Amino acid sequence: MKNPFTYSLSISGFVKVCLLIVLSCSLGTLMAQDSTATARGAKKKTPVKSTGTAKDTAAASPAFKKNPYVKNTFEGNYIIDNQTVMVPIKGTFEFVIQHRFGIVNNGFSDLFGIFYGANIMFSFNYVPVNNLQVGFAVTNENMTVDWNLKYALLKQTKDGSVPVSITYYGNVAMDTRKKDSVNLFSPTADRFSYYSEIIIARKFSDKFSLQVSPNISAFNNSAGYIDVNGNQDPKWSGVHFSIGASGRYKISDGSAIIANYDQSLAQQSGNIPRPNISFGMEFKTSGHDFEVFFGNYSSLLPQNNNLYNPNDFTKGQFLIGFNISRLWNF
Repeated sequence: MKNPFTYSLSISGFVKVCLLIVLSCSLGTLMAQDSTATARGAKKKTPVKSTGTAKDTAAASPAFKKNPYVKNTFEGNYIIDNQTVMVPIKGTFEFVIQHRFGIVNNGFSDLFGIFYGANIMFSFNYVPVNNLQVGFAVTNENMTVDWNLKYALLKQTKDGSVPVSITYYGNVAMDTRKKDSVNLFSPTADRFSYYSEIIIARKFSDKFSLQVSPNISAFNNSAGYIDVNGNQDPKWSGVHFSIGASGRYKISDGSAIIANYDQSLAQQSGNIPRPNISFGMEFKTSGHDFEVFFGNYSSLLPQNNNLYNPNDFTKGQFLIGFNISRLWNF
């Protein structure tokens, strides 16, 4: 069916041509010399009738509506130890390697923790539909596997009508170590832990972005003890609240300064999880995101960090870590 905009353009062109013919005839001989001079001195613009092609149709159609959302609040899914508010576009597959060395306190004896030992995690994430990412990860820490989900609930808009982006992230982790005298795991449910957070972020400028993420961690099985009356009591609550804050400041098109701060909101009896301070550099290419940093968190599961972190930054108990992610789109 012929585009109505193209039809209007054709009628307009035809009317213009008719008017030009009438005007030329009425002027007659008086304009002959001037017309000849004009033809020799300059090219006269003649309206062109639409051919009804796709090109003409596109030219006559209304302008394409631009995406109203703010882009690239953060460069990738991770900012040091925390998830970011970002969810990649539909069809994106991501492979992530995360690495945490030992603390630097031993100096050259173990090359500042690099030869001490390391926690390593491999993550596989995919975006099957818009705004939803699902993932699977494995780590050598307690031979844990986890399944995770990330969903963009709200996106910051360019006109400011929506001032922040909000994303949900959660995981279910399973300790897969073999059952023995130390790791009893009497019911299978004791192997599971859980983590949920709401990430609230804002991109303040092309260079600076900030987010906060209140979160909750839960464990089906936690350490306990026998009191003086012979009763079995838990060492700490299986549910724990924390909050994290993360920021990025771009110093060039492909690099940025990044930082995290994570704070426990409840001190547990017999256990004092230490807060996390971390800072580093991020380097971005078209398909890779690389981060290298110093921080206090040694685990690669957020629930473990929030409840069990033993590293005290006031005593210089930092460690070196890095994240590498690679994206493909299908």
